[in-house]
This record gives sequence, C-alpha cells and structure tokens, in this order.
Amino acid sequence: MNADTARELLRTRAELLDRDVSKSGLGCGVTGAWHRVQRGVYVPRVAVDDLWPQADLRLRVVAAARQMRGGDAVISHVSAAVLHGLDLSGIAGRPVEMTVAGDRRMSSRPGLKRHHDELHPDDIVTVEGLRCTSLERTVFDVARVASLESAVACADAAARRVAVSERVLDPGAQEAWRQRLRLRAAAASGRRGVARARWVIEFCDGRAELPGESLSRLQLFRLGHRVFDLQVPVEGPSGETYEVDIGLPEARTFWEFDGEGKYLDEARRSGRTLDEVLLREKRREDWIRGVTQWRLYRGGFRDVATADALAARLAAFGVSPPTA
Repeated sequence: MNADTARELLRTRAELLDRDVSKSGLGCGVTGAWHRVQRGVYVPRVAVDDLWPQADLRLRVVAAARQMRGGDAVISHVSAAVLHGLDLSGIAGRPVEMTVAGDRRMSSRPGLKRHHDELHPDDIVTVEGLRCTSLERTVFDVARVASLESAVACADAAARRVAVSERVLDPGAQEAWRQRLRLRAAAASGRRGVARARWVIEFCDGRAELPGESLSRLQLFRLGHRVFDLQVPVEGPSGETYEVDIGLPEARTFWEFDGEGKYLDEARRSGRTLDEVLLREKRREDWIRGVTQWRLYRGGFRDVATADALAARLAAFGVSPPTA
C-alpha cells in the first residue's frame, strides 16, 4: 500500500459523521464497518483485515501525518524506514514514530511516539509527499533506540539500497556509506545509544537480502560466530550458480533462512507445484553438500527468534557454538 492509496482510504471522524455514520459505529471494537488507525482517523475495516505489518504501519503513518500541526515534526525511526521501503520484521503493532525539533514539547500517546531531538536541514526529505528523516538519519536513529534485531535489519536493508545493484555488492559504495554513518556517530558521541549504533554500523552488510537473513546473522553472532560469508556462490551441475545465505567457515557449515513464502506463495513458485519446489530444493541442497563437503541447515523466523532458539536448532543437528 503506497501513501496515495492510504490517503484515498482515510476518513476523519467529522467526515464520517457528516455521512451519517453513527457514533457507535466509530467505536474501538473489532466489529463495525470502520477501523480507527489514529485518533480521529478511520479506514474501511475491509481494507485492513489482511494487511501485512509493513502496509499496516505505512497506513498508520499516513494517518498520523494527516494530523500533524506545524512544521517542527517529521516521521522518523522505524516509521521512516517503512516509508523508505526498507524491509523489516517484528513491527506488528508498533506505534507511529516522529521526531519533534526545536523547543516545542509534545507528549506521546497510544499509537504515536514522539522523540525530541535536533534535526538539521539535510536530515529531512520528502517521500511520497510525507516529510521524514533521510535514509542515513533514519538508520542512525533506529540503530540507537530500536531493538538490535530491528537495527540490524534496517541497516542491512539500507546498505543494500545504496551498495547493491543486480545482487552484486559494490564494496567501495558500502564502505563510503559506512563512513558517513561513522562520522554521524562521532558527531553524536556521548548521546543515548551511540555506542550501540557504532556496533550496528560495523556489523551491517548489504548482501543480506531479507530481514530473516539479518536476524539469523545477529543470532549467530550472539552464539559466538565471528566470520560470515554471505550469498556464498556454489556452481551448480549445469553451470548455474547456487547462492547460500550464510557461510560459517570456522564450522564448515551453511545456514539458510527459509521463509514460508517460497513454498506457500503461488506467485513466488513461478508456476511450479509445491512438490516441484520441494524436489528442486532437495536436489540443490544435495548438490551443495556434495560439492563443498559442508553441512547445510535451514530454519524460519521461529528458529531465529532468539539466540537460544537458534542454538537449540543447531544443536539438534550436532552444531555447537564456537569455543571461546
């Protein structure tokens, strides 16, 4: 859902009452034809019943922006990351975030979190008609105050945006991006979350293609792994190239994040049946194991939700954390 689509759906309380929608129909329950997305702003309930978290947050961001007064506040943090089109996970139900500059003090409320901070002119951009923090400022803010899981996924996605073209990483572009963030961190030395942001800046890698891959790498780090190869190429039997999400050279082990979409989403199956997709994956795995003599294991979001969950998954396959 883009911002224009969201704007077409949104209606204020006054607009709906003018259309003879009853006040009881605008309650906060889960029934009724209208769903409240921000205080005093509604959308048809049928439009939000099956929204993915990214689209839901984008809708709520547009609703919040519609109510913004004055020019001191801009959409920021994870909300800005969604506007920039960065693919994140774990954002279901997250409040809309904005940053308020200057001396104006505004409190947060349910569904809307306000941060008070300095905003320089080059920190502010317009995306889909909405004022939000720039890509660089957004990554820095998320790295400082959001969960480490969100921070790594956000930084990886941004690095991919600026340094990867046609799935090929430009190391120079990634290093230049990293250096700009380092300078931003140096200028903010001593402020809340900057030390952690520095770690995220060094850890981010644009080769991670999905939030699940970012989360996998973070949990592997927490388990003691320090050397990662991403999108490892393995030549296939007919000259094609198989790419494996994460290689752990010290353990001679590959790890792949295995989202359900590749199996359940008909569009992503490209016309193949589920059985055909499963057989293709099995042959691919067998080839990779046979050619490299490395172990290959996979898991989904449940398996990488925590470091302990991933440790248990790997332990079941006989993979132990690195020794100190």
